[in-house]
Amino acid sequence: MPAARKPMRYGHTEGHTEVCFDDSGSFIVTCGSDGDVRMWEDLDDDDPKSINVGEKAFSCALKNGKLVAAVSNNTVQVYTFPEGVPDGILTRFTTNANHVVFSNDGSKIAAGSSDFLVKVVDVMDNSQQQTFRGHDAPVLSLSFDPKDIFLASASCDGTVRVWNVSDQTCAVSWPVLQKCSGVVNAKAVCRLAWQPKTGKLLAVPVEKCVKMYRRETWSNPFDLSDSSVSQALNIVTWSPCGQYLAAGTINGLIVVWNVETKDCMERVKHEKGYAICGLAWHPTCGRICYTDVEGNLGVLENVCDLSGKVSSNKVSSKVEKDYNDLFDGDDTSSAGDFLNDNAVEIPSFSKGIRNDDEDDNDLMLAVDRLRHRSHVLTDDENSVDATMLRTNLHKEEEEDDQADSIHNVPLIKPQGPFYDGPLPTPRQKPFQSSSTPLHLSHRFMVWNSVGIIRCYNDDQDSAIDVEFHDTSIHHATHLSNAFNYTMGTLSHEAILLACEGADELASKLHCLHFSSWDSSKEWMVDMPQNEDIEAICLGQGWAAAATTALLLRLFTIGGVQKEVFCLPGPVVSMAGHGEQLCIVYHRGTGFDGDQCLGVQLLELGQKKKQVLHGDPLPLTRKSYLSWLGFSAEGTPCYVDSEGCVRMLNRGLGNTWTPICNIREHCKGKSDHYWVVGIHENPQQLSNTSGTLGRRVPPSCGSSSAAHDGREGTVSTALQRQKLDLEAVDLEADCPDGITGHLIGEFGVISGSERPISPVHRQMSLSTPEIAEGSHIFTFLALFSGVTVHVFEGAGLT
Repeated sequence: MPAARKPMRYGHTEGHTEVCFDDSGSFIVTCGSDGDVRMWEDLDDDDPKSINVGEKAFSCALKNGKLVAAVSNNTVQVYTFPEGVPDGILTRFTTNANHVVFSNDGSKIAAGSSDFLVKVVDVMDNSQQQTFRGHDAPVLSLSFDPKDIFLASASCDGTVRVWNVSDQTCAVSWPVLQKCSGVVNAKAVCRLAWQPKTGKLLAVPVEKCVKMYRRETWSNPFDLSDSSVSQALNIVTWSPCGQYLAAGTINGLIVVWNVETKDCMERVKHEKGYAICGLAWHPTCGRICYTDVEGNLGVLENVCDLSGKVSSNKVSSKVEKDYNDLFDGDDTSSAGDFLNDNAVEIPSFSKGIRNDDEDDNDLMLAVDRLRHRSHVLTDDENSVDATMLRTNLHKEEEEDDQADSIHNVPLIKPQGPFYDGPLPTPRQKPFQSSSTPLHLSHRFMVWNSVGIIRCYNDDQDSAIDVEFHDTSIHHATHLSNAFNYTMGTLSHEAILLACEGADELASKLHCLHFSSWDSSKEWMVDMPQNEDIEAICLGQGWAAAATTALLLRLFTIGGVQKEVFCLPGPVVSMAGHGEQLCIVYHRGTGFDGDQCLGVQLLELGQKKKQVLHGDPLPLTRKSYLSWLGFSAEGTPCYVDSEGCVRMLNRGLGNTWTPICNIREHCKGKSDHYWVVGIHENPQQLSNTSGTLGRRVPPSCGSSSAAHDGREGTVSTALQRQKLDLEAVDLEADCPDGITGHLIGEFGVISGSERPISPVHRQMSLSTPEIAEGSHIFTFLALFSGVTVHVFEGAGLT
């Protein structure tokens, strides 16, 4: 019977995604463009273990309890498996490593990079490295032969090469691929593979066929192709027995061949036609996992068993159990059985001489069983005609004399054994607004209108630097980071830091109250056992911390806990301004890529009150919250991952109004905005940093100088300067929106102080016409790390 395709699920964000199994097949391991490596116990695992390895993960491989990942910082990193503990950097390149694979014995890894190099590194001693030179373009893919004698590589220069690992020489080169300038322009990633165990054949996907090359003679005895393959093949993988070969195309088709007979055994089409970029065969059974360029993960069951026979199991017991779990509490002995694929059990008929009476008895038994199990069916309208069943069964026997038994009844179509509705969306992790990812050794803990907190965590030092935009408030501060603080925030009154618990150390909240009137300028509080801080914020005279116990602990700025109350769900982010506290949390499980978030807004003055009572937080479809805060004037605002900026409209029943979409003003897909604040009044600046080729700005360099020659950011002084805006006439004929102008000011090019001349470009905001009493808002963008711009448009009080 054909392979059973389970519905795909969200695995990673959009982009190239890879998949592999661990040695035992107990875990499915994926990596993607979100920088995460995830370990799934099964496709239905809603809480996979996740390791953040970098900004992007291009490839991963797993062998002998070691997990290696090719990361966007040009390194190949190694982690323990399944613990996920970092175990060092194996090698570095000058650009991204595109593919990484283990040798058969797991002692070495091979990595290919966009700098045209291939490196083979000893896993236990990374000083033992071999470099293979010869490709004239970025390396696409690699594969060790099972005997670890040869290494095959494919490149954008159009060649496939086979190298002798011992002496680093090229044994053979075939110019069979289409040339291209880089990986992003490649028609296919050409993931090639050696036949397991013997290494007798090397399979190379070339256009619409798989070319098979024989070991050592390097001849091409045959190709594998099929009429169903209409687009280029992207990737191939072998079954563990070496008898079958699976391939995925750029239009979402998965094809499986029997290599000995050259027959096509399976053809499975992706449910949405996305390109297959990851393919892995289970080490012991007929299961194939695959990923696509949208970050989705899928599974094919019952593909082929290792003995070469097509599996006859319709549904695995695991799938059947999961489906039945959807109907907990139903009467499984009655109507619930009709939902099972096995509701009708047709007995096997041994091939031989049988009389009509035996046929009638067997068939009527099946019909009676159906009637008894399905109470919702009436005998007159929905019963199965036994004569019709018998006629079809005899017809089946006549057409296929070689069949041992009859497994299917044509008139009875089995129901799907799995839930086929929208899939749940993994919950967004808690985060601090205007902070950069935790895995970075140099990162921003916060960047707001008061100042910047930087964290340095490397082999030489672990420290925190605090700088203030206005040094009259407080001088710059250098702190040691002995407790490994990961969260930080800053106000005109205090610095607030927090860390999670580790081993026997409790989670801590640390406050430096520099505006204190007495000598008690610092206090620290330990959280109760098994309660970790997930988000913090500061307001006027208070500090707040949300914890894993679904509690919010409210402290005075002097360190006295004055309130504790329960949160309706796990916190996502918090923000404070004056007496206002805004909390965003998970109010439920989102489906089909959407997050289900709620928001509370509290006023913590003398008359405490709740303004928003857990109302749903609107987000763009399939997006997540990326920034939460207040405007300088105290209006709650937030930004989602699709770039939509929304502001609370108090005059319209506390609804959320979209005021701008910053994504529309990016020059390209590699440009991103990193929001740190919003101002509503004209001629005043809020900081929104834009970065070229990265989602967050680099944290190296000083903010007090324009640039110190290293990778850095534009000076803080530039953020604070008063801009002399040109007079702008709003277009009269814009009933659907208000049009402003994008005005370029001087910026700094990385490594140079050459100014950029002003650039004028018209832009339209998505804000509808607004009522009398509204005013203009502006905010500043450091676009692409090069030019400073000012957006001018309409806003709301």
